[in-house]
Amino acid sequence: MINTGKLAGCTIFITGASRGIGKSIALKAAQDGANIVLAAKTAEPHPKLPGTIYSAAEEVEKAGGKALPCIVDVRDETQVTNAVKSAVEKFGGIDILVNNASAISLTGTLHTEMKRYDLMNNINARGTFLVSKVCLPFLLKSKNPHIINLSPPLNMHPFWFKNHVAYTMAKYGMSMCVLGMAEEFKDDGVAVNALWPKTAIHTAAIEMLSGKEASRTSRKPEIVADAAYAIMCKNSKSVTGNFFIDEEVLKKEGITDFLQYACDPTNADNLMMDFFIDLDSTDLRIVGGNKEPAKVESGKIASLFSVIEKSINPELVSKTGAIFQFNVKGEEAGTWFLDLKNGKGSTGKGEPSQPADATLTMDSANFFAMFSGKLKPATAFMMGKLKISGNIQKAMKLEKLMLNLKSKL
Repeated sequence: MINTGKLAGCTIFITGASRGIGKSIALKAAQDGANIVLAAKTAEPHPKLPGTIYSAAEEVEKAGGKALPCIVDVRDETQVTNAVKSAVEKFGGIDILVNNASAISLTGTLHTEMKRYDLMNNINARGTFLVSKVCLPFLLKSKNPHIINLSPPLNMHPFWFKNHVAYTMAKYGMSMCVLGMAEEFKDDGVAVNALWPKTAIHTAAIEMLSGKEASRTSRKPEIVADAAYAIMCKNSKSVTGNFFIDEEVLKKEGITDFLQYACDPTNADNLMMDFFIDLDSTDLRIVGGNKEPAKVESGKIASLFSVIEKSINPELVSKTGAIFQFNVKGEEAGTWFLDLKNGKGSTGKGEPSQPADATLTMDSANFFAMFSGKLKPATAFMMGKLKISGNIQKAMKLEKLMLNLKSKL
């Protein structure tokens, strides 16, 4: 989306702005000459994730904007208040707030530690409420004030609760801030909207969790940034209380080329849907912008593990370094293991001789479909077809093995 210059001189306060979607929004607005307040925790380089508030500030300046990096944990009221005070002192006010900071843990009730529950709710729901509360006195003085929460539409289907109720509650807390504040401040002209991606968005954090292969089924953060830019440029009195989806926003802006946003243009017709987007009981792919059910085939699990055994090699064992247990349900129920940690690697029926690093549970038909490349592990996990206990990051390393097996099945 081409910049219009409408955000020139506007001050935009963005939480979680050191990398990913937050930084992409900052850079998009900076091209107009906006003032960007980069509010995030990362002041020192992360061992696995690139970017700090200071490196992001340099990029903002190079893009044409003015930057103010602030060390902010959105759970800390004092840090939030001080950052807002610094922003007002430096730029004279705040015109736009983007609540992007968020925490995620895709765990069921019994596997969600309370410290993880508290982290998600304190950052997502409480943090969004707190930053909005502190910024609002200044937003009320702006000529075109906006709040954009990076949160999903409120979809009350039980499916979106059953596999990760704690995360859903925390994320919906952000969305409820939109629902309430949009109505509360409508007469004051403050626009409060939610923005959510239609597909998975590839960021450094997602790559660390799911591996580099996640990029093949994801879009770039720039699609969310372009959609946020389109919303921020609108008259705040005419657009509030909406739960926007990035692709839909851009279509209304006349954007027809979505291939530009695909991380892998050759796989743009097979993108993974994001959470909380309406779907049916089957696996869904985006094909030409429409939802299409992907066929799932069943097969003999024993034969599958024979093929897996032949695919094990020292390099795979060295790079994976994990033991997996597979609890297969349905017509071909049974327990299998895959040892990619010890010796030359091994597989077989029954439980592994050592504790598994990750245990995967799913129906036999979906299991075969996943290992034959017809059902993506991340999609299966998001849709509840695949349950993972233990080290999720280790489990996601299996995707490389699955890609190798695709041509053999």
